[in-house]
Amino acid sequence: MPTPEARLKQLGIALPPPAAAVANYLPFVITGNLLVISGQLPFSADGKIAPGHKGKLGLDIFNEAGQEAARLCAINILAQAKEAAGSLSNIRRCVRLVGYVNAGPKFQAIPAVVNGASDFMVAVLGEKGKHARAAIGVAELPLDAAVEVEAMFEIEIK
Repeated sequence: MPTPEARLKQLGIALPPPAAAVANYLPFVITGNLLVISGQLPFSADGKIAPGHKGKLGLDIFNEAGQEAARLCAINILAQAKEAAGSLSNIRRCVRLVGYVNAGPKFQAIPAVVNGASDFMVAVLGEKGKHARAAIGVAELPLDAAVEVEAMFEIEIK
């Protein structure tokens, strides 16, 4: 079975440097064998949010762009996880994802948008990537991001 790093390579994805905290919080916290990752935005490799990943779902952008934004959030989550755990192979399982979708009125495809993050987690971590989840529509997100995703992992402590 290939390692998570090998799966990323197969998918043609290089993890970006993990984003620094921009306020009075930590990008991640480890307590016992739990790794909690703060909400990650859909930053591209250049450290910016592409115009197609900004705005309200159902008004400014639509499902496919929202799913891609959620996938970018998951990529940034794994960058934080690798920084915290030393290797993605030290992840025992993804315990939970919470996806926040910047949703216009009456937009109901919130779970479908967050699937972009869930599907990516399983693609990289295999069975260990299956998780509990919440998908929540919100009125606004930082930097007008379309999606923000936070995560919790069980990790191997060495």
